[in-house]
Amino acid sequence: MRTPRFPFKLAIPILYIIALLIPFTSQFFVPATPIFSYLITFYSSQFTPVSWRPGISVALLPTLESVLYGANISDILTRFTHPILDIIGWLSYGVIHYVGPFVIAAFIWIFRTKEVLHLWGRVFGYMNLTGVIIQLIFPCAAPWYELIYGLTPANYAMRGSAGGLARIDAIFHSKGYTTAFGNSPLVFGAFPSLHAGCATLEALFLSHFFPQTTRYIWGYAGVLYWATMYLTHHYLIDVVGGACMATAFFYVFLPDEFRGSRATAPPGTIGNGRSQRSKYEIYDLEAPRPRGNGRANSGLMNEVEDFELTSESSSRASDEEVDITFRSPIPGATPTSSMALMSEQQKMSAIPQPHQQHASKKSHRHTASIASLIRADERAEDGWSPIRNGGFTFPAAPTRMEAEEGRR
Repeated sequence: MRTPRFPFKLAIPILYIIALLIPFTSQFFVPATPIFSYLITFYSSQFTPVSWRPGISVALLPTLESVLYGANISDILTRFTHPILDIIGWLSYGVIHYVGPFVIAAFIWIFRTKEVLHLWGRVFGYMNLTGVIIQLIFPCAAPWYELIYGLTPANYAMRGSAGGLARIDAIFHSKGYTTAFGNSPLVFGAFPSLHAGCATLEALFLSHFFPQTTRYIWGYAGVLYWATMYLTHHYLIDVVGGACMATAFFYVFLPDEFRGSRATAPPGTIGNGRSQRSKYEIYDLEAPRPRGNGRANSGLMNEVEDFELTSESSSRASDEEVDITFRSPIPGATPTSSMALMSEQQKMSAIPQPHQQHASKKSHRHTASIASLIRADERAEDGWSPIRNGGFTFPAAPTRMEAEEGRR
């Protein structure tokens, strides 16, 4: 059993905790937690004690493929090879597969809302994490093992193989894929195929949130399905299992707010799709009935019409501008005590005209001075009430003798 070196044991958790504590970096690392969990699980699987690991299955996958599909499809696809086919399989399996998730995340970040980007991180991370756990619990040998070792029992001391990608190393005179797959922390992880699962998930995401890319992304997914078997890294049943797992994760995690036309909402909208819902839908309230020009905004002002207290005639009378400075509470009359202080023009405007008397009588209940009606009976005894003798009456001023007696 391999053991990690001491500095790296603490470096990864310390750096991750620091990234979560810093506000600037936490906004990126918190949504990406499922992805980091998948990567750490994949890397640390090599340090699992052999005594804890289950036995490796060598013949199960090819047997199931022959039973379910009538033939060993992956073996048939590897019988004819060509450098052009090698390049096509290498681009889809060994290049686009590793670059694609970052490109899709960048497209979502630019052209869609941040909630869609968070959804991509969750689904991609949890799907790969689940796939790695299945591979640890149910280890199976890939087709390259059958071509090299046959159906002999496998053990965890064996190194991985680049399979058909070794031909790419030969073309470019390098050992990149041979070294990478030879030092893979998870050698016997054929089922399910995470290459097929990632391609299916990318196709589902792009076709749902970018419908114009549907034919292209599914074309790439089909090529990658073929490449996984052509390069002797997966059986057909592995591809089917990875694709089914990706489909299940996509539709389980997809919230209702991203279904339908809301999935293509541009960035900048509040709540990412939620902003397209009105406040009445958010709080489950009844929307106002549109009136007049049909706009919902005019419904608030139109609702006031239901609470009008005056008739149509009184409304027309109240719309007219009337000088209320010296208006009398008695229709058709003006207080005589203020007539002396008014100019001739004000007197003429204060006296109601014959065509205005009818309207003023109907609107009297809206235009009467409330202050003149408060405690009118008590003020009538002192001569201050406007309802006494048809006008205002000033009380007599007390004499000097009366004032001195009042002080005593």
